[in-house]
Amino acid sequence: MIKGPGLFLAQFLGDKPPFDSFERICAWAASLGYVGVQVPSWDARCIDLDKAATSKAYCDELKGVAAKHGVAITELSTHLQGQLVAVHPAYDQQFDAFAPAAVKGKPAARTAWAVDQVTKAAKASRNLGLSAHASFTGALMWHTVYPWPQRPAGLVQEGFAELARRWQPILDVFADQGVACCYEVHPGEDVHDGATFEQFLAALKGHKACNILFDPSHLVLQGMDYSAFIGHYHERIKAFHVKDAEFRPDGRTGAYGGYLGWQERAGRFRSLGDGQIDFGRIFSQLTQFGYDGWAVVEWECCLKDPVQGASEGAPFVKRHLITPAGKAFDDFAGGQVDQAAIRRVLGL
Repeated sequence: MIKGPGLFLAQFLGDKPPFDSFERICAWAASLGYVGVQVPSWDARCIDLDKAATSKAYCDELKGVAAKHGVAITELSTHLQGQLVAVHPAYDQQFDAFAPAAVKGKPAARTAWAVDQVTKAAKASRNLGLSAHASFTGALMWHTVYPWPQRPAGLVQEGFAELARRWQPILDVFADQGVACCYEVHPGEDVHDGATFEQFLAALKGHKACNILFDPSHLVLQGMDYSAFIGHYHERIKAFHVKDAEFRPDGRTGAYGGYLGWQERAGRFRSLGDGQIDFGRIFSQLTQFGYDGWAVVEWECCLKDPVQGASEGAPFVKRHLITPAGKAFDDFAGGQVDQAAIRRVLGL
């Protein structure tokens, strides 16, 4: 059975109570009906990642803080650090904002810091008793996503080969720790749709720790079939962001958005129930395929207040959770069957 509802804390942490400490934000999330929290590993208000990677006792204390309020830690997130594992120089200045002061303006040092961070998160996840982890792949090729000017032959193959070289040793640690590294399939990353995930996985020779964080909102904004995506990749889906979106292209803008702000774009993230996504279908498919991980609400609505979005998110997920049936609906009409009866039914 899918677990939930959980809440990704990254968009809610702040300097004022109840958003300024792990305990207070856990209590707040629990008051809204959440039973799990996904923790941004870069935010010291929630976790000391260095300590979590080396101390089981510290991780037990952290879990105890959450459990006091009836909340479990669902996964750790290294979205920001994972992004920095692979950065094209064109984005150095913008992505330096994700890095500590000591490595800003030093791309090689920044990459080494990011690799160390994600590796520590694998060990911290094990110490916390978690089975999945949320991250980004980073991007070396995003500036070539549209093939004009024409991409040189071999660029894509070498891009994924290099991405795999960077992630292989990290994924080996995840595998050793028994934790699935789940990449959010997301525009801006080299892994941004099903085809790119396949290319990345092939470059990694099918590494067992390479998995997917399924977030249908990013597929909607690309005009993709998120239901078919589950059918293709359900065996690798080990984490789930419940986030709504809408895509309403018109005569002015489409998938690229015309450099407009979020409220003016054709593709917009929305609070749960306000967009176009058929979550009944998604929860049914994931249940059918045996997904037993967490359903974690990620709030990124361009219109609605975050607290309102969070308060509406927990009951929304609860309504969609499915207890798998223990028997078929027509079992009452069955009877004792033996080989002779089967042959008689077949007219043999």
